[in-house]
Amino acid sequence: MATIRTCTSEACSLPESAISSLATAMRGRLIQPEDAGYDAARQVWNATIDRRPALIARCHDTADVIAAVKFASTNALLVSVRGGGHNIAGSALCDDGLTIDLSAMRGIRADAGQRRAWVQGGALLGDVDHETQAYGLAVPLGINSTTGVGGLALGGGFGWLSRAFGHTVDNVISADVVTAAGDLVRASASENTDLYWAIRGGSGNFGIVTAFEFRLHPVGPTILSGPVVHPLDHAPAVLRAYRQVARELRDEASCWFVLRKAPPLPFLKPEHHGAPVLILAMAYAGAVEQGEAALRPLREIGTPLADAVSPHPYAAWQAAFDPLLAPGARNYWKSNDFAELRDEVLDLMVAATRNLPENECEIFVAQLGGAAGRVAGDATAYAHRQTRYTMNIHGRWQSPSGDEKVTAWVRDLYARSAPLSTGSVYVNFVPEAGEVRTVGPFGANEARLRRIKSVFDPLNLFRANVPIEPLRTSAAA
Repeated sequence: MATIRTCTSEACSLPESAISSLATAMRGRLIQPEDAGYDAARQVWNATIDRRPALIARCHDTADVIAAVKFASTNALLVSVRGGGHNIAGSALCDDGLTIDLSAMRGIRADAGQRRAWVQGGALLGDVDHETQAYGLAVPLGINSTTGVGGLALGGGFGWLSRAFGHTVDNVISADVVTAAGDLVRASASENTDLYWAIRGGSGNFGIVTAFEFRLHPVGPTILSGPVVHPLDHAPAVLRAYRQVARELRDEASCWFVLRKAPPLPFLKPEHHGAPVLILAMAYAGAVEQGEAALRPLREIGTPLADAVSPHPYAAWQAAFDPLLAPGARNYWKSNDFAELRDEVLDLMVAATRNLPENECEIFVAQLGGAAGRVAGDATAYAHRQTRYTMNIHGRWQSPSGDEKVTAWVRDLYARSAPLSTGSVYVNFVPEAGEVRTVGPFGANEARLRRIKSVFDPLNLFRANVPIEPLRTSAAA
């Protein structure tokens, strides 16, 4: 007998015959705590996460996912779903439950003529860029090549291409979804339309997406991109000038900024390495010549320490921040959304940067808006189209001895800046259960999401993320 938690957090015992039956039904591997490779299988990007599933179903294909979901549903088990394992809260894993692991399902097929890409649920951003850039095409995704596509896309997904082509959810044409009943259904604008709406921003609450169909856009293979580095002492003036320029940027142009200690960048003089800096990271999703003109006003702000903006391979730019986000470090962050960056917010960020608790901590602000901001708030489950800037206060450190001081620093800046924010939050940036927000991750769309949840997952099997509670009714949305 094996002890495992149910979806109501009760402990139950499963006979070995039941576990063996699931293992036999799968082409992939069913991993238990006593098996070789178990500890490696439960490692995720954030080293603060130390959860021990009772079973890990490492799926080889969609049939494996169906078998695992039916097993979980039949036994009412606690379930988590792993794609890339990059989520800050560690939602890929659950203690004493069943983890359904899609990390081996990384197949991708691109059709350049139709500008479509079919991507399995365990693929990483770098996998997609590698395949689609062979045709000079791209899906609007995130900014770290090791992030999982599934979690990113289900939560909203934004990056360098969002202002030009919309968020990731705006580019999902269809999805193959295994529901809580173990049924494989297609969700699109013409099939299971409520489910199609819900998975585009409702996170992993409605089923397991085994494959996405994405819209592709002409990007690259070379784009104009790169960082411009300023000393922190200049940051107040530079950020006020940036704010003005950012309002006038074309949709194809994006400029995020980062406040942190300077990494040992090869184009930065060694005496600046380790000093607190402001980095304007910019990219242009169009012709390099047009980008030169569009990004020039940003590059002309102040007197930078270094300017490394130049033509780069798009796939390389997508991976440029990977060294700062490598797996194995301890991470904790909190986030606020803003419709505008008021002086008080900018000053709070600069002041917090003067008091970084660890060398790898940073504050980064994503510039959104553009095409993504012109989508109606109820067009998809992702509700926060009024957000023009998302601030992520990223605590990152190596030793457990830093846990208390780093989390305190993150929470302090979050609390000070929250009254100046919209009150909303990007669901993939929620670090822990129980956050109280004035708007929250789902905003005005939460009521509809709950109705749809009650249809597709009335028992709340899929809850190990930022959960949406089903209505206790069978009424359809």
